[in-house]
Amino acid sequence: MSSTTERLISPEVIESAMSYTTYRQLIDRLLEKEKTTGDDHSEAMVNYTKMNAQRMKRLDNQVHLSDDLTTALQQVDKEWIWLVLTEGWCGDAAQNVPVIAKMADQNENIDLKLILRDQHLDIMDEYLTNGGRAIPKLVCLDAETLEEVGSWGPRPGKLQQLAMEWKDDPEISQEEWGEKLHKWYAEDKTHAIQADFIRLVDEWK
Repeated sequence: MSSTTERLISPEVIESAMSYTTYRQLIDRLLEKEKTTGDDHSEAMVNYTKMNAQRMKRLDNQVHLSDDLTTALQQVDKEWIWLVLTEGWCGDAAQNVPVIAKMADQNENIDLKLILRDQHLDIMDEYLTNGGRAIPKLVCLDAETLEEVGSWGPRPGKLQQLAMEWKDDPEISQEEWGEKLHKWYAEDKTHAIQADFIRLVDEWK
């Protein structure tokens, strides 16, 4: 972590961050007003958010963590904050944040905090992916010092590689690219993100 990042992720940022439950409630309240997080409340962005709310609801009910991942999480004996940059309109966030929330629930030592990307672009710009502000982005912090332990995102490693290959393919449109992403998530059933975190939790400990 750079000294810049250390200053940006302050106790005040952590204090103002949301729980997963509060984040879900925020999205639901905004959708009642035909709005989403951020400043773009266009019909397209609101429709993305409606789809994402359904994705998150489904994952909240269906995600089952593997025994290996559950064991790894329960063995964490250090106090961590998992700070996640997210937005309600982001499809990748909808596919991954519910799984992250389920993981954090396995151990009281892991405190999940969510902040909106567009309200914290200074922090986001310390965690760019190939120069872009891709989310979700999880930063694992020592709860006492707020020093960075590690990071993850914006997608499971397997999918990130494929996503870049698809983006570079001139025959795949932006719409088709999105469809391929969500088809991959549906077929993967959260196995890849769980595999990522089995490895990462061991590294971070």
